[in-house]
Order: sequence, then structure tokens, then C-alpha cells
Amino acid sequence: MHNHHNGLKTAALFGGIWALLLAMGWVVAQYMGSSVFILIFALIGVATTAYSYWNSDKLAIKAMKAYPVSEAQAPAMYRIVQELSSRAGQPMPRLYVSPTAAPNAFATGRNPQNAAVCCTEGILGLLDERELRGVLGHELMHVYNRDILTGSVAAAIGGVISTVGQMLSFGMMFGGGRDDERGNPIAGLAMAFLAPLAAVFIQMAISRTREYDADEDGSKLTGDPLALASALRKLDVGTRQAPLAPTPQLQNASHMMIANPFRPQDVSRLMSTHPPMGDRIARLEAMASGHRLG
Repeated sequence: MHNHHNGLKTAALFGGIWALLLAMGWVVAQYMGSSVFILIFALIGVATTAYSYWNSDKLAIKAMKAYPVSEAQAPAMYRIVQELSSRAGQPMPRLYVSPTAAPNAFATGRNPQNAAVCCTEGILGLLDERELRGVLGHELMHVYNRDILTGSVAAAIGGVISTVGQMLSFGMMFGGGRDDERGNPIAGLAMAFLAPLAAVFIQMAISRTREYDADEDGSKLTGDPLALASALRKLDVGTRQAPLAPTPQLQNASHMMIANPFRPQDVSRLMSTHPPMGDRIARLEAMASGHRLG
């Protein structure tokens, strides 16, 4: 459902991260004397990611200490999600609320049949019903666009690159392969250290691209891009006033949230999983005005 340019950008980013993986495989073959290592670490990465993918809803909900809610406990949230799910022709996801004052929301699950939507108590108290509808439309589109799968594949490849980079640098420092098989050690070390960093940057870029898509597609689902723009303005202020501590568990789940939950000084613009709020709001306002999004 996302626009042509963002789809091409995501494909190009995936091509870039796959190119890094192949380059790492070539370097491993040169310095370790065998390509079996890349297969081993690839299998480990895929297995780890498969576990995360199949349990993504449980992991994210646990990280936010969320609890399930019924229609009686969260009537506005339930009514909105039920309406938007029906409009999209998708099953009703499970609903959760996280007992934190930090305003945020996320949706997770490997497919629409196994999806969960979570709002914090902070966002439920901050937004009016129209703004909440805009946020929930955004989150549902992450599930419908299979963004959990996209993020899992990117994380798998990035994890393999990082692991192989560590093994490669260790092997070059302490020996590996025959001397007559080794290439330029400086080039090899550069690849070992820079490729994992480049993979992280690509993962972040993929996540930011998917956020733009969810903004656009969610606004098409609700028919009200200005509602989401208004919600993002409030969230920009709210997350700064009540940030979450960047624990490892929350760092792994932060890319799922509609707004960066951490303080600006805890994450650089380049390493952020979210586009700048100003850019997102401007795109939504252009969408409401009938202008084509970039």
C-alpha cells in the first residue's frame, strides 16, 4: 500500500545490506580459509531472528510490562481498532495497555491473525479520540504491511554481519588461514569494523522508511492525515517530557513504537529508528492538502 518511491528505497536498502553480507562472506573465505563460517553464522542469525519474529508480540509486550484489556477496560481504544480492522478487512488484534506515563504506542505480531496493539497509559491520557484514531491507524498498517517481517530480515542480516565481523577481526589478530592465502590485512580489518557499522545504518534507514509508509497508509485507512499530524506534535513534546530509559529490552522494541521513546541525547539523529517528527508532520500536512508525498 506504500508509495512507489518508498518501496524502491526499501528494496535498495535491502540490496545494500545483502551486498555487505556477501562482501563479508568473501573476506571470511579469504582470511579464514573456508566459507563454512558464513553458513554457520547465517544459520545462527536466521534461527535467532525466526525466534524473535514468531515471538515478537510477546517480547515487545513483556518489555513494556503491558497487560491485556477488554472492551470494558478500554472502550475508546477497542472501538477504534475494531472499526479500522473491519474497514481494512482484517481480524481484530489483541489489545494491551502499558502502565507507563511515557506517551507511545506500537503494534506487533508476525501477521494480522497474530497481531497485538499496545498503547501506554500516557498516550491514552494525552490524545483525544480523533488523534488516537490516527495513531492506531498508523500502528495497524505496520502489521498489514508486514513491517515486522521486514525488520526481522534486516535484523537477521545485520546480526550475521556483526557476528562475522567480530570473528573476522579476531581471526586476523590471532591468526587464521595460511599466510599465502591472506589478502591485505588493512583492508580486511577495515571491512571487519566498518561493515557492521554500515549494516546498523542501513537497518535504521529501513526502519525510518517503514515509518513514513505507516504514516501515509495509516492516514489513508483513517481518511484523516491531520489527526495523525496533531498526535505527532503532542507526542514530540510528551516523549521529551517523559522519556523511557534506554534499557536493552526497550532498545530492541523501540523501533516498533510510533515515537522515539528515548531522550534526544540518548540517540543521535543518524542512529534513530524514527524520522524527524517535523518531516513526518510536513508530509502528513502535504497529504491533507492533496500534494504528492516525496
